[in-house]
Amino acid sequence: MSQSPSPSADEKGVISSVQSADDRPSHFRGAEVYDIGVIDPVLAKKVAAVNDAIDEIGLTPYHWKLFCLNGFGYAVDSMLIVLQGITQPMIELEYKNPHPKIKGISMASAIGLLAGALFWGFSADIIGRKIAFNATLFICAISTILAGAMPNYVSFATFVAIAGFSAGGNYILDSTVFLEFVPSKKAWLVTLLSIWWAVGYTVAGLFAWAFLSNYSCKFGPPGVKPAPCARADNMGWRYLHWSLGALTLVLSVLRVTVLRLQHPAKWLITQGRDAEVVENLSGIATKYNRPLSLTLEQLLAYGEVSDTRKSPWSPRRIRAHVSALFETRKLAYSTTILFLTWAIIGIAYPLFYVFLPYYLALRGYKAGVSSNYLTWRNFAVNKICGLFGPIIAAYLVQTKFLGRRGTLATGSLLTGIFLFGYTQVKTPQQNLGIVCAISVVSNIFYGTLYAYTPEILPSAHRATGSGLAVGVNRVMGIIAIIVASYSDVTTTAPLFICAALFFLLTLTVLALPFEPRGRKSV
Repeated sequence: MSQSPSPSADEKGVISSVQSADDRPSHFRGAEVYDIGVIDPVLAKKVAAVNDAIDEIGLTPYHWKLFCLNGFGYAVDSMLIVLQGITQPMIELEYKNPHPKIKGISMASAIGLLAGALFWGFSADIIGRKIAFNATLFICAISTILAGAMPNYVSFATFVAIAGFSAGGNYILDSTVFLEFVPSKKAWLVTLLSIWWAVGYTVAGLFAWAFLSNYSCKFGPPGVKPAPCARADNMGWRYLHWSLGALTLVLSVLRVTVLRLQHPAKWLITQGRDAEVVENLSGIATKYNRPLSLTLEQLLAYGEVSDTRKSPWSPRRIRAHVSALFETRKLAYSTTILFLTWAIIGIAYPLFYVFLPYYLALRGYKAGVSSNYLTWRNFAVNKICGLFGPIIAAYLVQTKFLGRRGTLATGSLLTGIFLFGYTQVKTPQQNLGIVCAISVVSNIFYGTLYAYTPEILPSAHRATGSGLAVGVNRVMGIIAIIVASYSDVTTTAPLFICAALFFLLTLTVLALPFEPRGRKSV
């Protein structure tokens, strides 16, 4: 079978509506996000065939189950991040921070999330997605429950790190797995999947309102040493850990009982496991009475994907999971800008969200409010508002005018504007209104970024690429925690920095070269 001549360096990685292998059957020709035929022509043909088979089957109840079960991972990840951020002040009141400057709990969580992102990301491309999908929530649940029973600061931080490690790969794998199953015309559902992220921290906010407002030691006014905090007066953070840990345990059981996840066909095809591709797709098509014209003979006729005869643990294949992200000039540029975007978010997120409880409490005092109840009520309302962000994003990413990149830019620009506005808050009503607005527009950005990242990465290396992106994010988050720990987080300075960073994000996302709207992931 003849192949097209190799393109020039300038042509490599260019978004193409025509595959480099034009000898494919006409019904297999479609618009992919970018042309991988310049890297592996056989893989390009097979991925296109699998894409068309998934589109032929269409959306089924299986996909809606995946939407919920993958969403659980998003929800738990956000729950844990919010949980550690909002309980840190109460734990420090009771146990005292061994280090007067470093926010040890935030640091432990960030280190765990970093290790988890890298571990689960790399391993998912080597051994598949199933193990991580089934194991991570269970580990999260047990660690969170045990954290609530810890008798001192260091032991608590240790279990926080373990929970972070298990949660670290959640939204890497959840968006990756869902994208690899969903039909291309319904890819906007990957953006909507982030509504579970909002659900997670909404649940955390509501539980915090119930427990922290009623069973927590109180902060004194600024500059006044707080009163001694006894365990009996500070059970709220424990109740919160036990409740959310138990909820996570229920979700982990549902993951392995409601649906037995199969390896995604797009990952299997990169491993040379063609027979399993057809078997898995046929199982879905047969169960839901959907058509499927793809056959094993068709896949085998395209040839053999490069390096699939080598062990997945071979040094060459392991190195390829990273090097392939920079295979062509344009793909290397895309990956670099993507990592930069995640790095900036890694700085902005902790500066605002992790330290928000301190700032909210102090703004409450300035406005004449010193109630635990009002502080956590406002926090819960803020999180409920955030539910609307992913819904808006899911609509905007499908519009021709904005697409994915335009939606990212819109979300980051509006977030920067509202963050600047937040520095001028004077009343409780202004405080609540601006925070809610920030919650909505920032979730437009986050929801789109979580979906965009796997969409522009190749299937064989998608989890690794997502893991590295999130890993960069976590490293910058750790740096941000250290910086914020040595600065005064009760001033408006972190908000001005966050606002400037979101304006910078507007420029970086517009510089991204690939627009996945209307195209198929590879």
